[in-house]
Amino acid sequence: MSGVLEELAAGASGDTTSWFVPGRIEVLGKHTDYAGGRSLLAAVDTGHTITARARQDRVLRARSEGADGTVAIDLDRPEESAADETEGHWGGYVAAVAARLEKNFPGQVRGADVTVTSTLPLAAGMSSSSALVVGLALALIDLSDLAADPAFTREITTVEQFGEYCGSIENGQSFGTLAGERGVGTFGGSQDHTAVLCGVPDALVQYSFCPVRHERTVGLGTELALVVAVSGVEAAKTGAAREAYNRVSRAVSELVLRWQEATGGREATLADAVASAPDAAARLRELAADDEYLVGRLEQFLTESEQIVPAASDALEEGDLAEFGRLVDLSQAGAESGLRNQVPETIALQRLARDNGAHAASAFGAGFGGSVWALVPADGAEQFAADWSAAFRAAHPDRRDATTAITRPGGAARRVR
Repeated sequence: MSGVLEELAAGASGDTTSWFVPGRIEVLGKHTDYAGGRSLLAAVDTGHTITARARQDRVLRARSEGADGTVAIDLDRPEESAADETEGHWGGYVAAVAARLEKNFPGQVRGADVTVTSTLPLAAGMSSSSALVVGLALALIDLSDLAADPAFTREITTVEQFGEYCGSIENGQSFGTLAGERGVGTFGGSQDHTAVLCGVPDALVQYSFCPVRHERTVGLGTELALVVAVSGVEAAKTGAAREAYNRVSRAVSELVLRWQEATGGREATLADAVASAPDAAARLRELAADDEYLVGRLEQFLTESEQIVPAASDALEEGDLAEFGRLVDLSQAGAESGLRNQVPETIALQRLARDNGAHAASAFGAGFGGSVWALVPADGAEQFAADWSAAFRAAHPDRRDATTAITRPGGAARRVR
């Protein structure tokens, strides 16, 4: 049993619990998780701290020091708080967690006053929203002793399964016998939740999904650092940005549906379809041929998941940073031409990072804004960050709110004592 599940099994000490949940960098694996593909990930050394104090009533009140307003949810009627007043607001994530836990563990979720503090940039592509979902779930499960419930222990015995469950809270799908709820309206997977629950200090972790499977851990030497540039274009997955985000995932659903109708197969994910026969990829190309976007989406998945991620991990393990950089450039090109989820700012940041000497650089996260990571020598990281920022400001003078941060792979979510 993992550390997180051991902590949950032990239960909170008293009526207060506090958890730190890091953000993550998706090094590689753009929109691959919900398709059953693979990703190369790192938790980071910044994140949310979620503190919950039990109340005597069945009201959940949550406030964030980094966002406006207090969210109040009546746990006897949580679905009312998941309605339109939280649409496009951070409170929508709070409402989704509360409604799902109450549905799966009726009458057992304790009222609480929840405070969120954060060192993580919001809507920057570093998974602030999924980290919030994981942190809220950890705090409320801990405070309410839900991990002792047979419904929990029957379905969740590994930290990877807990990551999948948290992903299902966000996307609204069922997880085993734990029935689905409204979610937040985005059709994503469990990559982010897995990264923040399974991150390893000073290393990248490679996972495949649907179900979550650990494939390998790749050390990142202390001579290297990750510099993250936040573009200043908000990488939101709610409100007006939701449809653009969901178009990318719906394309995968359409490919799987076409496969099932044409072959009679029961494969539930794109990765399963690809693995089902030696000629499956060629057959999928034929099935997608009438839709230009589906063609590009399929090629992006095949290249990213089946070729780039494993080859890039090999290159890192062998210390071949030139090959690693070439593969990451190929991933970026797939995001631009296949996913079509990049904006001028993230494209410019990736190019400028490489021009300024980064071993590798790529946009990451949901896309349509957000951030770009760059792998650079640790002893020159500060100068690189300054030069990168100056070059970006010269190219995009209207993005004065763009920022940079130097980070290393950090540890997984953990209780704060």
